[in-house]
Amino acid sequence: MVSTHNKDKPWDTGEIDKWHQEEFKEEDNASGLPFAEESSFMTLFPKYREAYLKSIWNDVTRALNKYNISCVLDLVEGSMSVKTTRKTCDPAIILKARDLIKLLARSVPFPQAVKILEDNTACDVIKIGNTVANKERFQKRRQRLVGPNGNTLKALELLTKCYILVQGNTVAAMGNYKGLKEVRRVVEDTMKNIHPIYHIKELMIKRELAKRPELANEDWSRFLPNFKKRNVARKKPMKVRKEKKVYTPFPPPQTPRKVDLEIESGEYFLNKREKETKKLEERREKQAEKQEERQKERRKDFLPPKEEDYKKSK
Repeated sequence: MVSTHNKDKPWDTGEIDKWHQEEFKEEDNASGLPFAEESSFMTLFPKYREAYLKSIWNDVTRALNKYNISCVLDLVEGSMSVKTTRKTCDPAIILKARDLIKLLARSVPFPQAVKILEDNTACDVIKIGNTVANKERFQKRRQRLVGPNGNTLKALELLTKCYILVQGNTVAAMGNYKGLKEVRRVVEDTMKNIHPIYHIKELMIKRELAKRPELANEDWSRFLPNFKKRNVARKKPMKVRKEKKVYTPFPPPQTPRKVDLEIESGEYFLNKREKETKKLEERREKQAEKQEERQKERRKDFLPPKEEDYKKSK
């Protein structure tokens, strides 16, 4: 039987934005009854965020009260929690509140994080801590994502229309769904040792192509740059050939012990005082030799230069 689900729908046109979210109002809740169960989310925050969260928690409470969501800041356990109330009418706002406290825990400032409560705004917290085993290599690649003076990050924000914050082992991003998808791709490729400048060039070309309506239904792959990983040819180190040794069935002679060497030199039969005297004499002899060498070097400055013999011209 031929499949029918792939047929073109009369209402599915290019003008429709499939990602657009309609604003939810109280009138949309037809029953008007509270939710059957209470939904709640909790997240932990690091110790250094405690003072900031304490200062802005009144603003967080006011912002969530508009949507009838209650929030609690627990400084003893170091956690933030949000939950629905009997007046909550929007079933999806609790997920937005969960994202809000998640962003506040990841060092996103409150004026920026509160925008997540708006429609058509989403967030993505990308974990990059386990991507690279070596700590120094991880820090270099993370800094590569930020760029000099944060220029690479600013370029990504302009091209994807998303807010991006690199903090610790995570990258927090806020924006539309299409931009968040691009941000995740760039971040993951950067941690895989692919420079973000390649993605920035590709995004710039796509933005210019999107302005041309005649290319809307064409394949853009011929316009996009194709960056291939090149292996630079390097000179291999010369192999040092080892000389073949003559085979002998006898094992090599045993190396003498320290005691054997002392017996040969006669030092073994000396007492402690005589050994110290001998070492002192050897040290003085070495000092005397070095002193003679230094004096010879000093005398060189006072020696007259050699003069050529003057022959009287006839």
